Amino acid sequence: MTWASWTTVGIHARPGRVRTEEAGTIEGDLTVHTTWSEGEAHVAVQYTGSEDWFTMAGSPVPCDTEEASRNFHQAVVEAMRDGEEGGPSLRELFPL
Repeated sequence: MTWASWTTVGIHARPGRVRTEEAGTIEGDLTVHTTWSEGEAHVAVQYTGSEDWFTMAGSPVPCDTEEASRNFHQAVVEAMRDGEEGGPSLRELFPL
């Protein structure tokens, strides 16, 4: 089994931006973690420094390759930072 993971710490998410399965919408200083395995990217988020992780609403998402999953992780980070690169929003990345 092939897998990979990425973590980005210290993302400042604005109110209403990050939706989770367990805690609803969260904001503030967040850490995002993506694990890729078996063709899917599983994305979780936590308040930076916390022990609790929450599943991003809409996760997992199909990602055929490790590279696609890494690019997806980066797109999530940029969307959480309010689309600094003009990329897709979190709602576009995680369609429900």
